[in-house]
Amino acid sequence: MTTYTALTTLSGEDAAYRLADDLEAVTPEPTGIGVFEVEDGSGLWEVGAYFTEAPDHAALAVLAAIHGAKPFIVSEVPDQDWVSKVQRELAPVPAGRFFVYGSHDADKLPADAIGLLIDAQMAFGTGHHGTTLGCLRAFDDLLTSGVAPGNVADVGCGTAVLAMAAAKVLPKASVLASDIDPVAVEVANANVVANNLSGRVGCLVAAGFAASGLAEKAPFDLVFANILKGPLVGLAPDMSRNVAPGGHVILSGILNEQAEQVIEVYRQNGFNLVKTDQIVDWATLMMSKNTPV
Repeated sequence: MTTYTALTTLSGEDAAYRLADDLEAVTPEPTGIGVFEVEDGSGLWEVGAYFTEAPDHAALAVLAAIHGAKPFIVSEVPDQDWVSKVQRELAPVPAGRFFVYGSHDADKLPADAIGLLIDAQMAFGTGHHGTTLGCLRAFDDLLTSGVAPGNVADVGCGTAVLAMAAAKVLPKASVLASDIDPVAVEVANANVVANNLSGRVGCLVAAGFAASGLAEKAPFDLVFANILKGPLVGLAPDMSRNVAPGGHVILSGILNEQAEQVIEVYRQNGFNLVKTDQIVDWATLMMSKNTPV
């Protein structure tokens, strides 16, 4: 079956979500709508709609004009098995002691590696992106330094790959994974089961630390937050309140040129930089919470 995509960009998160709301009313009705920040520091947001019938070009043009968006680019997507295609193209990813792989590559798991199974149909946070890879490498470095956190949170968890990494190497630790997106939490739960970690990683819907399940477990010895610069900056005061003195944060979703701003905001909230890792365009920060004198 042929499907169609309609994509545009515009400035501002609120404007993007207003356009997405109005897209729901067009005929033929889209089968799905996505809103994504363009991660280049431009402030632009992408709005995409997916159709099983050819969309109404005139209606899309009117919506774009009303919302101040660029004209929609409509493309025809040929029918093919996308999951199989992604499985062929996503190679396993080694990250220190960890090895992220799909079930189609289970035979490639090294005997001495800690395997993290993430299948292609769950491919947001697979380890192939520099941010996830950076977080896994930073965590590996933290473990190598002799730190063994007992209370861990993965905020904005996506696939929960980071939470699962913690659960696999810290058998006595309490590990929580949270995300603002209920679909992501469903995916996280499925991955926890697939990795035989049921009962070891708790998954919940939450924005930042705003959930009773997280508040009850604070303060944390380690918090992963692989999100974006804006949310990371906004989260800094809450991070300070919810990380134990001497605890660590591993932050990513940050473009290289944004790293200094994030570091400075976290310094103002009681954290010291331990190390920075850059993978292509992306920076990962490991920081420690000051211990009161």
